[in-house]
Amino acid sequence: MQYFTDTEKSMDLNEVNRAIESAFADHGRGLVQMPPKVYINLPEGDFRTMPAYLPSLSLAGVKIVNVHPGNPSCGLPTVMALTVILDIATGMPVAIFNATKLTDMRTGAAGAVAAKYLSPKKEIVLGLIGTGRQAGAQYQAISKELDISEIKCWSRNSLHAEKFAQSITAYSARSVSLEKACDCNVLVTTTPSRAPLVRSEWVKEGTHINAIGADAPGKQELDPMLLKQGLVFVDDMSQAVHSGEVNVPITKGLFAAEDITGTLGEVVIGMKRRGSLDQVTIFDSTGLAIQDLAIAAIAMGKGQTTDLPFP
Repeated sequence: MQYFTDTEKSMDLNEVNRAIESAFADHGRGLVQMPPKVYINLPEGDFRTMPAYLPSLSLAGVKIVNVHPGNPSCGLPTVMALTVILDIATGMPVAIFNATKLTDMRTGAAGAVAAKYLSPKKEIVLGLIGTGRQAGAQYQAISKELDISEIKCWSRNSLHAEKFAQSITAYSARSVSLEKACDCNVLVTTTPSRAPLVRSEWVKEGTHINAIGADAPGKQELDPMLLKQGLVFVDDMSQAVHSGEVNVPITKGLFAAEDITGTLGEVVIGMKRRGSLDQVTIFDSTGLAIQDLAIAAIAMGKGQTTDLPFP
């Protein structure tokens, strides 16, 4: 078995986007095995196990990933992850990855694929709600699919938002109010909020939203009216109703699983699409294990490796 390190340093974002797009296509065609992720709640966060089999890549494996919102205060990432790849013929572990940065990249790529297919415009103003690691992954991946003319950033910590905006040197970026950040063409939310932040009246016609932050039961970033007014596409039906942006509105009877328009995989393969150019679209991302296998396929053969004999 090999342990891979520093793989993300040699990763090409265009290649990652295409790999994630292909994995969603397989999902849309029903060609994968992937049970919903399992959550274990801890005092200050949680961890999840995410198994999958992706026949098109002859890969099977499992990721263990935590989410601890308070970690940045002690110098640790909010999200950290470990992926184990198994030999499909014998089940023997063949590779293990520090998947922390790979998780950032594959989630960013999912947002980029959603924006590619659902944004009605190719030249966009990008709004970022939340300015942590995933916000960076999102704008970098989206920039490979759409032309970004401006980036508007908002964070509960205005100093953090200003620092984040200053770190973006390739685009015109600035820290703005929450309402002004919503005045954009593509809006990305990446916070751990458990109460709606984005109000429906702030979102203009034709906006596409990547709802990334709500990835566990009880989390919620969007006004439920946005879900009722827009077209909602999820990454996976069973995960989304349990832990995606739609989970709280469904629990409260404000939205129904039957109101979901379809999955991103169905959009990629042409089964589903946005309606008019004025329609608001929402991609509800919970994060799929097949994304982790797809990016692991790229990472294998890159970076530094250490042999870990097994058994």
